[in-house]
Amino acid sequence: MQAKPRDTQGELYSVRLEFLCKESHPLTRLSKVIDWWQFDETFGALYAEGQGRPAKPTRLMVGLHYLKHAFDLSDEEVVVQWAENPYWQLFCGEEFFQHELPIDPSSMTRWRKRVESEGLETLLAETIAAGLKTKVLKRTSLNRLNVDTTVQEKAITFPTDAKLYHRLRVNLVADAKAFGVELRQSYTRKSKQALVMQGRYRHARQMKRARKSLKKLKVYLGRVTRDIERKVSGNVELEKRFASRLEMANRLLKQQRTDKNKLYSLHASEVECIAKGKAHKPYEFGCKVSIATTSKDNFVVGAQAFHGNPYDGHTLKQAVEQAEWLGDFATQAIFVDRGYRGHNYNGAAKVHVARSGLRKVKVSLRRWLKRRSAIEPVIGHMKNDGRLDRNYLLGQEGDRMDPVRCRAQYQEALTSFLIVSFFVAVQKPLSTHRRMKK
Repeated sequence: MQAKPRDTQGELYSVRLEFLCKESHPLTRLSKVIDWWQFDETFGALYAEGQGRPAKPTRLMVGLHYLKHAFDLSDEEVVVQWAENPYWQLFCGEEFFQHELPIDPSSMTRWRKRVESEGLETLLAETIAAGLKTKVLKRTSLNRLNVDTTVQEKAITFPTDAKLYHRLRVNLVADAKAFGVELRQSYTRKSKQALVMQGRYRHARQMKRARKSLKKLKVYLGRVTRDIERKVSGNVELEKRFASRLEMANRLLKQQRTDKNKLYSLHASEVECIAKGKAHKPYEFGCKVSIATTSKDNFVVGAQAFHGNPYDGHTLKQAVEQAEWLGDFATQAIFVDRGYRGHNYNGAAKVHVARSGLRKVKVSLRRWLKRRSAIEPVIGHMKNDGRLDRNYLLGQEGDRMDPVRCRAQYQEALTSFLIVSFFVAVQKPLSTHRRMKK
C-alpha cells in the first residue's frame, strides 16, 4: 500500500523544489539514482489499507533514515532540519517546499519497529546499488574485501557492583509500592548511605572499609529480594509482574568476579564486556561488530554484529555471506588481520591473513596485504560520523536494528551505522582534487 499523493491545489504560486536546488548537488543527484519504488514493494505489505491512520510515504521515511545516519543526527534533529533544508525535502520526494514538520519524531521509532531488522536490509543493499550506478564503486572492486571487527558500545554508564546493587534495590522497592506489596523494610536511607561511603572509601584507598560497605549493599538487596519473593508467592499476577526484576536480582547476587555473561546494566542486560587490547580503554561494554569493505575503494558492503563475544575468526563466515548476499556478488580474496587465524570460512574465496615479513610474498599480493589496514580509518569514520560509537536503541530488538539476519547461535546486533556508506556515495563523486603539475 502506498500513501496518497499530496494535494497541491493550494500551491499554485509556490516554487518547485527542482527549481530551487542545483542539479550538481549530491543529494539531488543521488535522489535520481536510488530506486525508490522497491521500498514501496518491500514495506508495502506491512500496512493495511483502510485501517488506522493514513500511512506516511515510504520514500519520506526511508529518506529521513538515510539523512539521519549520513549526518549523524537524532530523530528530533533530522525532522527539524528537514523543514529548513530544501535539498532534504527534494531527496525525500517533496515537490514544493514545506514549512511544517513532516512527521512527529516518535514516528521514526515506530517505523523501525514495524519494518524490523530484516526489512532494513534493503536500505544497505540500495547503497551498494547506488555506488555501482554512480561508479563510485566498481564491480571489479567487489572481488577483494577487507574484514575487521570493532566494538559498538551501548549507552550505559561504567558498571560497578555498588551502583548495580543500589539501583536494583531502588527499582524493586518502587515496584513493590506501585503494586501494593508491603515490605518489612525498604533500606532506602541505609542503602544510600552505604553507597556514598563506599565511594568515599575507595577514593581514599581504604579498600577494607569499601568492601564492607559493598557487602552491606549486597545484603540490603538480598533482603528486599527475598521479602518480595515471600510476599508474591502464590499470586500468579504479582509473580508475573516481578519475574524479570527478581530474576535479575538473583542473577546479580550470585555472579562472581570471574564469571562469564555477567550483568553490567539493568536497562540493557544484553551488554557484554569486551577487551580489544586498547591501552586507553582496556574494556568496552556493548557487542562485537564485524565490518566488510572493498579493498580498493573502502566502500562499506557489509556490517554485522554478534552477541556472545565470539572469537573474530568465527565471525568471518557470516560477515562474508552477508556482504555477498546484500551486494549480489562473489568475492575472490579476503584480507584480515591475525585475529582471524583459525577462521570458520570455507567458501570459494581465499583468505589472506596479514603478517610481518612479506619479502617472500608476490609483489601483487603484497600490495593488497598492505591495503588491509585501510579498513581501520573507515571504522574510525563510522564511529565518529556514523553513529557507531554508541548505541542508543533500547533492548535486543534495538541491537538488531539496521539489520543483519540472525545466524547460528549468535544474535545479531547493529545500530543504524550501516547507512554510512551512503555518505561516502554522496561525497566521493564531487571530489575535485587534482594532481599538481611538477
